[in-house]
Amino acid sequence: MAANDELEDWQKAQKTEVWEPVPSKVTADPGQPPSDATVLFDGTDLSAWESVNGGAAKWTVEDGVLTVKPGAGDIKTKQSFCDVQLHVEWRAPKPEADMEGQERNNSGVFLQQRYEIQVLDSHESETYPNGQAASVYKQSIPLVNATRAPEQWQEYDIIFTAPRFDGDELTSPAYVTVLHNGVLVQHHYELKGKTEWIGAPAYEAHGCAPIQLQDHSNEVSFRNIWVREIKPLK
Repeated sequence: MAANDELEDWQKAQKTEVWEPVPSKVTADPGQPPSDATVLFDGTDLSAWESVNGGAAKWTVEDGVLTVKPGAGDIKTKQSFCDVQLHVEWRAPKPEADMEGQERNNSGVFLQQRYEIQVLDSHESETYPNGQAASVYKQSIPLVNATRAPEQWQEYDIIFTAPRFDGDELTSPAYVTVLHNGVLVQHHYELKGKTEWIGAPAYEAHGCAPIQLQDHSNEVSFRNIWVREIKPLK
């Protein structure tokens, strides 16, 4: 083989070209889930969901929108997930005059039923910043507050890397990136463990698990929920 300095530039360039594996084709039409996504709610029914208490999910589905039925309890996906790209759109109703802080139409998106991205009307309402909209609840304050006004639809795009365990031992923590209405608000944040209302976070060993939506006694609505499982390129 000729020495590198005897090669033409295109031959030198070929040395760093990688032709396999070839990524599979995915269509991503505007306003539509990617073709390889699992659609969790398309506006028609709750067939992908169930109550965390067992049995059918009992939230309200009307005009293409899923709304918390206060007192019905949290709902979770029937399918379990590990590493994912998750898209969720949510809307807080107009607040009552006396609603402030965490009472201002609260819900949450729980990855693997343990790690919460807060859903809250944080447009013009004060609360502890590590509990406002798009926070990793009680762990990470969002980089900015991108919350739209109540009664407007909000978008979360979440990239989640699940924790890894060897038996009961944590070998790699969970990481999460969150875009709120297209704005980066959590940048590859390393989770310290399960998000907790009281006490410090800690990890407990687990495998893949469902996505959970919270009934916090407020009529928060959701639509266009889909997820893509992140798998190594083969």
